[in-house]
Amino acid sequence: MRFNTSLIHGNVGPKEERSSTNIPIYLCNSFQYETAHELEEVFSGKKPGFVYTRINNPTVEAFERRIAFLEEGIAAVAASSGMAAIALAILNLVKSGDEMVSASGIFGGTYSLFKSFENFGIKTRFAEDSSVESFEKYITDKTKVIFIETIGNPKLDVPNIRQIADLAHEHGIALVVDSTVTTPYLVKPIKLGADVVVHSTSKFINGSGSCIGGVIVASSNMKIDYDRYPLIKEYKKYGEFAYIARLRNNLLKDFGACISPFNAFLNTIGLETLGVRMQKICENALSLAKALKENKKVVSVNYPGLEESIYYQLATEQFGGKYGAILTIRVGTKENAFKVIDSLRYAVNSTNIGDVRTLVVHPASTIYVGFSVEEKEAMGVYEDMIRICVGLEDVEDIIEDFYQALEKI
Repeated sequence: MRFNTSLIHGNVGPKEERSSTNIPIYLCNSFQYETAHELEEVFSGKKPGFVYTRINNPTVEAFERRIAFLEEGIAAVAASSGMAAIALAILNLVKSGDEMVSASGIFGGTYSLFKSFENFGIKTRFAEDSSVESFEKYITDKTKVIFIETIGNPKLDVPNIRQIADLAHEHGIALVVDSTVTTPYLVKPIKLGADVVVHSTSKFINGSGSCIGGVIVASSNMKIDYDRYPLIKEYKKYGEFAYIARLRNNLLKDFGACISPFNAFLNTIGLETLGVRMQKICENALSLAKALKENKKVVSVNYPGLEESIYYQLATEQFGGKYGAILTIRVGTKENAFKVIDSLRYAVNSTNIGDVRTLVVHPASTIYVGFSVEEKEAMGVYEDMIRICVGLEDVEDIIEDFYQALEKI
């Protein structure tokens, strides 16, 4: 089964769902059972079933099943947002006194989350760059997680997933990979050694900016040392599903960060067109990056699909010759950046990514406004920089729009 076919037909669920071409939306809080004994068996895990939508729901489960299939993981848990997914994925592994090592060029919201973890006694050390050596030097005997993004947002650095997975596993550490900006269309991190994959499904999986959501996928290859990860030891009886079992039965249940069934439905509908959307978006982004590189008003263009990028070769091999939707440009000053954004006719000034429409934002004054200059530059953010997330418009119109806006500076 090839990729686009798997989006529509892959692991769609039991036969009773086939009477409807789309998955049904189960908008209910709880589920009834004929006998007290039957409900007891479901609660105790002796019998499969649904008890409360905060824990599981048929619509949500259908979405989780399809994402797990696409990522070639063993199971998935959906969450209320991408940030919730990252928080739950990591807190399922760490406790007060533990440490993690993260890439530095990560999304500002994730960076802020990791700083908040310090209030709970969890320290994050940030690698200076995406090289294996940068991660290795920050590993200590307290390190429980290495965290990377497949393509840094907005730094656009590209880590070698397989090499970093090997490093993590040499030290008995779990590798958590945020694949939001690449999606399984470009790369399946589990095949490269990742233990856990997370997505903000609000972005490319949903594809139209219509709802918030997140998802966590676990690998069957995850080797858990229960002495190193005592939080999961209680779930040892579940074998390769121990990580997911604790995630659903402990963190998801107790924190209540569940996705709504309606949002799960919207994300599932979006998922079915992921392949054709990502194909077009990647083509558009590369064309725009090449065109902007030729514009004299642009100081620099950052996109891993440009041959002069230091990440070009790795990105080409790791992502199958596609490079994602995001590029950044620098235009000299903050004032120039604002003037370009304000002059665009089609591109929308918005902090989101992964929409059908082209989106732009000035990261330094929005998503990263609360960070120091040093922190911003470590994450690849500068005062004259514009982040562009390319959409599905005709690429000629996108290029013309940016060219006319650049003429205003």
